[in-house]
Amino acid sequence: MSVIAEAETRPLSDAEIVKAYLTASMIPDPDAAAAYVAPGTIITFTGGREFDHPRGPTAFNAGRYRWVKKKMDRFDVCPGEGETVVYSVGTLYGEWKDGTAFEGNRYVDRFVVRNGKITKMDVWNDSAERILVQRGIEA
Repeated sequence: MSVIAEAETRPLSDAEIVKAYLTASMIPDPDAAAAYVAPGTIITFTGGREFDHPRGPTAFNAGRYRWVKKKMDRFDVCPGEGETVVYSVGTLYGEWKDGTAFEGNRYVDRFVVRNGKITKMDVWNDSAERILVQRGIEA
C-alpha cells in the first residue's frame, strides 16, 4: 500500500475529528457537522444553552451574527481512559447583525471524543462581553 493510500484510509485523530466538525459548522453545514457527533451528544453553548444537534448552535449564531468564523489557533489534546478531551482555542471574526465587523473575539471549545465521535461539547467566548461594551455597558 502506498503512503498516500494509507493516509487516505487511516482513521482521523481526535483533534482532526474536532477540526472537521468545526470546519463544517463554519460553512455553516450543521448536517455535515453532525457526521462527527455521537447520538445523544449535548452541546452546551454560551450562557448555558443546550442543544442536541449542530443545528441548534447554527440557529443561535444566525440570530447573533450576520456571519461568524473561527481562527483556530491550536488544539490541546488530553488523552484519558476511554475518551479524549480536545480543546480548540482561538478567536472569532465576522460581522454582527448590524453589519459591524469584528475580530479577536476569544473562544475556547471543549470536546469529549469517544470511539471516533464527539460525545460532548462546551462553548465559551467573549461575544456577550463585546455586545455589552457596544451598547455602552461596561462589564
